[in-house]
Amino acid sequence: MTAIDLNADLGEGFGRWRLTDDEQLLSVVTSANVACGFHAGDAVTMRRVCELAAERRVTIGAQVSYRDLAGFGRRAMDVPPAELAAEVAYQIGALEVFARAAGSRVAYVKPHGALYNRVVHDERQARAVIDGVLLADATLPVLGLPGSRLLELAARAGLPAVTEAFADRAYTEEGTLVPRGEDGAVLTDPEAVVERSVSLARSGTVTARSGRPIEVRARSLCLHGDTPGAVELARRVRARLESAGVRVEAFA
Repeated sequence: MTAIDLNADLGEGFGRWRLTDDEQLLSVVTSANVACGFHAGDAVTMRRVCELAAERRVTIGAQVSYRDLAGFGRRAMDVPPAELAAEVAYQIGALEVFARAAGSRVAYVKPHGALYNRVVHDERQARAVIDGVLLADATLPVLGLPGSRLLELAARAGLPAVTEAFADRAYTEEGTLVPRGEDGAVLTDPEAVVERSVSLARSGTVTARSGRPIEVRARSLCLHGDTPGAVELARRVRARLESAGVRVEAFA
C-alpha cells in the first residue's frame, strides 16, 4: 500500500496574533512543521503547539527560517553561512526544549519560505542549513524539494533526505515551485487540490503550469495552514487519500 505523510506549517503566530488553526489541523496531519521564532512563533506558541502535537501523537518538526518576522520569512536575504548555520541550530534547539517538555522530540527539519526556495539551487546556503542541522542533531531527517541542493547535501552528510510535494502550489516544468508573487502560484480550487493530492501520492505526477505532466516523487505532502478553509480542505484531502487506498502516516 502506498504511504504518504501529511505535514502543515503550524505555530505561525506571535503574541496575541494567530494565523493557523493549530488545534484543528493537528487532528488531521501526521507531521507538524513548527515555526521556531524567526519568521513566526514565540516561546508560548511553540510550547502550546508541541503540547498539542504530543497529545495527538503528531510528529514535531522544526521549521527554520531567515530572521525575518516582519516579512514572514518570505523576503530574500543574504546571510553569511556561519551565521545561518548557527541560527538554524539555535531554532532547532529552542523547539527541542518544548518538544521534550511535552514528552516528544524534534524529529526532522524543514526550511521555510525564502530559505526553502533559496536552498533548492544555492549550494552555500544549503550547506549552511545542513551544517546547522548537524550542529543541533546529526541524526535529524531533512524535508525538502526533490532534486534540491539541500537534499543532495543532506544525503552526503549522512542525514535522511525526505522529499516533499505541495498540493496547492503551481509547479514549473523543472519541478520547482512557481514564485508566490506570480499569478496562479497558489491553487485555490479545493477539488483541484484534493485531486492533485491523490495523483501525487499514487502516481508521483503533477501537471506543471505549462500543462505538461512532470514527475514529483514525494514521501510527504504539505498542506498550507494559512489559506482560507485550510482545516476543511485538509480533512477532505486526508479522506480522499484514505478512500483511494493510500496509508497516511508520518515519515519520522
